[in-house]
Amino acid sequence: MTVKERLGSTRLIPVVVMDDAERAVDTAGALLSGGIDVMEITLRTEAGPASIEKAIKAYPNILAGAGTVFSLEKCREAVSRGAAFIVSPGYDPEIVEFCLKNKVAVFPGCVTPTEITGALKAGLDILKFFPADVYGGVKAIKALSGPFPMIKFIPTGGVNLSNLADFLVPQVFAVGGGWLCDRRAVNAGNYGEITRICAQSVELVKKAQTPA
Repeated sequence: MTVKERLGSTRLIPVVVMDDAERAVDTAGALLSGGIDVMEITLRTEAGPASIEKAIKAYPNILAGAGTVFSLEKCREAVSRGAAFIVSPGYDPEIVEFCLKNKVAVFPGCVTPTEITGALKAGLDILKFFPADVYGGVKAIKALSGPFPMIKFIPTGGVNLSNLADFLVPQVFAVGGGWLCDRRAVNAGNYGEITRICAQSVELVKKAQTPA
């Protein structure tokens, strides 16, 4: 399957913040044990790039990408470490152009009609919607899908286990968030908690996809 197909199949993208790259392997294992074979490792910390490389090396079957990518330099580094997809908070033409040229899936953050139009012109059809709770959540996504029915969204920010089901609508490609891989749990080595939350989230996705 392609990167998009795998993300669309899982419909869950854990946003992972690593403070210690040595914990990347156990963190990836915890996600896999919970039924999720995808992880977006952010570049918010210096441990991010190395964590991507370590996770992929230990678990070749996991789809690891880089998040919070602000510059072309960081984008290049993440791809060189093995990142299969790039996620950025906003729309950066340089990053998008690089990814499209090198056939790397890219999901920039776009929340306004102007931003979405720019992304559409670049050839993108799946966009990050961040912060989802601040910019209107599911109601905003549905409204934007009126003039942009060809666009699917990946909402992040404000999504958690209690409201995940609300976001599992046709206009949403996948849902991302830190609730799937809590930073504190990672740093405490509480991998069982990560697995538990992932498993519960996977069940909610399955339930949403089951015909009534």
